Amino acid sequence: MKLLVSHPTLNANSKNLVTGLLKEQQLFKLFTSIAIFPGQLLFKLGNNPKLKDLQRRSLDETWQPYTRSRSFFEFGRLLTSKFKLDFLITHEKGFFCIDKVYQKHDKWVADNLSELKKEGLLGVYAYEDGALSTFKAAKQLGLYCIYDLPIGYWKSARLLMQKEFDINPAWSDTLIGFNDSLGKLSKKDEELALADVIFVASSFTKKTLENYRGNLPEIKVIPYGFPAVTRKKYYEPLLDRKLKILFIGGLSQRKGISYLFDAVEKMEDKVELTIVGHKAVSNCEALNQALEKHNWIPSLSHDEVLECMYEHDVFVFPSLFEGFGLVITEAMSQGIPVITTNRTAGPDLIEHGKDGWIVPAGSSKAIKEVIIQILEKPEILEQFGFAAQNKAQTRPWSVYGKEMADALSSLKDFVNN
Repeated sequence: MKLLVSHPTLNANSKNLVTGLLKEQQLFKLFTSIAIFPGQLLFKLGNNPKLKDLQRRSLDETWQPYTRSRSFFEFGRLLTSKFKLDFLITHEKGFFCIDKVYQKHDKWVADNLSELKKEGLLGVYAYEDGALSTFKAAKQLGLYCIYDLPIGYWKSARLLMQKEFDINPAWSDTLIGFNDSLGKLSKKDEELALADVIFVASSFTKKTLENYRGNLPEIKVIPYGFPAVTRKKYYEPLLDRKLKILFIGGLSQRKGISYLFDAVEKMEDKVELTIVGHKAVSNCEALNQALEKHNWIPSLSHDEVLECMYEHDVFVFPSLFEGFGLVITEAMSQGIPVITTNRTAGPDLIEHGKDGWIVPAGSSKAIKEVIIQILEKPEILEQFGFAAQNKAQTRPWSVYGKEMADALSSLKDFVNN
């Protein structure tokens, strides 16, 4: 099936989807906001350290014939963020906020569908918060609507996270996901209602859709891929040093970080915890106090993230609500066994007790028990780490791209009928 892929900002999963579709000759067009190709002025400017953010928008030159871009609002968002003009990127209201970027992009794609159908377009692949106008126009034209839900269903998030306000009120300020307006939430439901098929990257995300009130089409679960395994890790014995534990992610209670801090409490003589990530809010006293006790790094580049992972012993990702968790696959690719919860892609990727550990969400006790197990038998770090890298080698990003292309190709008969 010849498909248009719509994604305003392009991330690892959407890029690898496009790669898979191109390889299988199924890509009709890619619509995005900023697309930079070799030889262009912006490509050369990306070599300037002050403009290195542009490098992330650089695409393979083989994509150029298929790609259309419209960059005004996304460039505006990037520039206003750089110059700290926060009033222009205020959630849902700012002139250059991410919501506006997605809305404008969605409308632009919708306006082009009629002409593209005349050229042979059969379906559109769009992502949460950027699909509503596209799907409405596609339905009128008889085009197939394919929806990608990268996180979990919003209503399930609220049901699962609401109790955190009661259990951990000191951390509630970090739960900024509850700021979405009713209008934005209703649009998410409209997108789901218009979809002909839904793609998710984890079994947990699929389960969250059980709280959707209405009929849903088929939901396909295809996990994302692992980064390339480029080297085997060397494991330093835990003889005269502490166990090096790492967390990377947004510093929000949605990531379950209070449970990680609780798990290592009073273990400072045995473990060293490093936290990498931006604060969701600056005024959460509980978070600020916890960070003072441990190593905190506000930000790292992607290459630095992988290097940081490689230098640690175990990665803990205690998220309470996660559509996937790319940091899980990144850590495993670096030979770092992962402790994560049953509300991530962990159960789809990790064999508990062999190449990592799955613990119940919201349990500092369960996290601590695994840490104690490692301290009592540190040789399992090497055993589990090598097993994690072996798992990563079986599912590179190219496998994800191929599986997505195969799944989308199987929809052809539906369209033809």
